[in-house]
Amino acid sequence: MNQTSRKIVFIDIDGTLLMENGIVPESAVQACQQARKNGHLLYLCTGRSKAEIYDYIWEIGFDGLIGAAGGYVESGGEMLYHKKVTPEDAKHLIDYFNANGVDFILESNTALHGSRHLQPHLERRIYGDLLNDPEAQERKRQSPHPYIATLTYGDEELYLDDVNKVCFLESSLPFDQIQKELQDRFTAIQCSIPIFGENSGELMMPGVHKASAIADVLHHLNIPLENSMAIGDGLNDMEMLEYVQVGVAMGNAREPLKAIADDITDSIENDGLYNCFLKHGLI
Repeated sequence: MNQTSRKIVFIDIDGTLLMENGIVPESAVQACQQARKNGHLLYLCTGRSKAEIYDYIWEIGFDGLIGAAGGYVESGGEMLYHKKVTPEDAKHLIDYFNANGVDFILESNTALHGSRHLQPHLERRIYGDLLNDPEAQERKRQSPHPYIATLTYGDEELYLDDVNKVCFLESSLPFDQIQKELQDRFTAIQCSIPIFGENSGELMMPGVHKASAIADVLHHLNIPLENSMAIGDGLNDMEMLEYVQVGVAMGNAREPLKAIADDITDSIENDGLYNCFLKHGLI
C-alpha cells in the first residue's frame, strides 16, 4: 500500500469498540484485524488510562494508544509523553469530593484508585440492592462486572503523584456545580460510561484532549491530516471528530456528537464499527 492511500484511524473504546457489558462485537474484531492487514494504522483513542486497557482489547491488534483523553500517548510500543495532574491539584480535588460526598476514581497508568465508598456505590448502580434483593445478588453472582475487579480502594493513600485523569460518579452535587467550582484547575466533561450515571463526569488538565494528542501522533509519524479518520460516541470525542479529516459518530452516540460528525454509522449492537470501515474502504 502506498503512503497516500494508507489511513490512520483513531478508535474510541467505550460505546464504540466495547459494549456496555464489556464485550467487543466479533464484527468489530474482524474489521480491525482486516483493516490492519490491508495496511492501515489503528490507534485506540480513549478516555481510559492504560491500566484500563485489558489484554483482550490489545490482542485485537493496535498500533498505538492515546489514553486518558489525550494525556498519555504511545506509538509502536514507544511512549511519546505522559501528562500528569499535579499533586497539589489532585489533593485539592480529593478533599473537595470527600467534603461533598462524591465518589471518584483516580486513574493512573498502573492502577485505578477508587474512593472509600466507591465499590458499594458502583455495585448498587450495576446490580441493584445487594443487601435486600435476591435477584440483585444473583445478577452479581452470574454476571460480575469486569470493571469492579480492576479497582483498588483506599482513603488517605489516594494523595498520589501519578494521576492522569479523574472520573466522578453521579451524586447529589450537580455536574454544572462541580464544573464551575473546579474550572480554574480542570476541564470537566460529562462521562460516557453508563454505569457512572447521567450526572457523572471526567476531569482533565486544561488543554489536554484527544485532538491535541492526535496532532502529535500525526506529526510523529509524518502522516498528513487528510489521511486521518476517527470514530466515537461520547462528548470527549468532540474535538477528535472535528479535527480529523473524516469524523464518524456511532449510531448510539450522544446527539451533540452526531451534529458535528462528517458521517454517522450504525450503533455498536448493529455492527457500527464494521459498517463504518466497510463504507469508507478500509476493508
